[in-house]
Amino acid sequence: MRTRATVAAVSGALALSAFAVPTAQAAPSSGVPHTLNASFSSVKIAKAIKVGTTYEVSRKYTFTLTHDAEVDITAKDFFADAYLYRGSFDDPTAELDGDSPATCTATSTTTATCAGTVDIYPADGDLKNAWAGTWHVAAEVIAFNGQDQTDPDLSKVGFKDQSGLASTRVQRYSKLTANAGPEPVVKGKTLTVKGKLSRANWEDRKYHGYTKQPVKLQFRKKGSSTYTTVKTVYTNSYGNLKTTTTAKYDGYWRFYFAGTTTTPAVKAKGDYVDVK
Repeated sequence: MRTRATVAAVSGALALSAFAVPTAQAAPSSGVPHTLNASFSSVKIAKAIKVGTTYEVSRKYTFTLTHDAEVDITAKDFFADAYLYRGSFDDPTAELDGDSPATCTATSTTTATCAGTVDIYPADGDLKNAWAGTWHVAAEVIAFNGQDQTDPDLSKVGFKDQSGLASTRVQRYSKLTANAGPEPVVKGKTLTVKGKLSRANWEDRKYHGYTKQPVKLQFRKKGSSTYTTVKTVYTNSYGNLKTTTTAKYDGYWRFYFAGTTTTPAVKAKGDYVDVK
């Protein structure tokens, strides 16, 4: 993850915690940062971010930055970004940010469109299972105004942040299987459909069964493009599924899980059964 500077005012009233600085980590110095006359709007980010156990997940965000005309967003020591947080903005339980600051493009003398990414590394321990669910979006800008970023005079540094701009869900990636049999099956006979619903465990980097969850058994008749729900079944204490139905037509059987706040919806690949 990228380096985040902590620039604390001596009074303790203002802390520029967790801000992006692509150089060495900044150290508190003299003075108190002044508040930039800036605001953030039109924040856009994915409604949900599905994260597994191994691979990096990056999701783009954009926002509109409005600022005073004297703020030079093209300066090399001007930085902006958006990030995710859980809990209170002033005392978050967790934060997720990007590897690099956002790129801001001026649209007028006082507005800019900024774009960046939130980069998540589950294999590096960025997430805990309890953090799955809703995260809030905050944005921030900092202008060092020619100050040494490793030891700035904070009285000459400008800063502004804003919380609660949007929200997204960071979810534990889910998997679902389906296997119908026997194949082929005699028309009118019993068909058994088995499967498993599992989801990422961010703490041990494995997939475990998602227990006691409602899952729909669905059927698509040969020649049709539409699945129809036949019944709802529940996963057992291992995430396994097993149910029976009557074989009537050739077609595809699958399970469908509608998802929860912490776990995304998922569809099993349809399993074709020939009915004799």
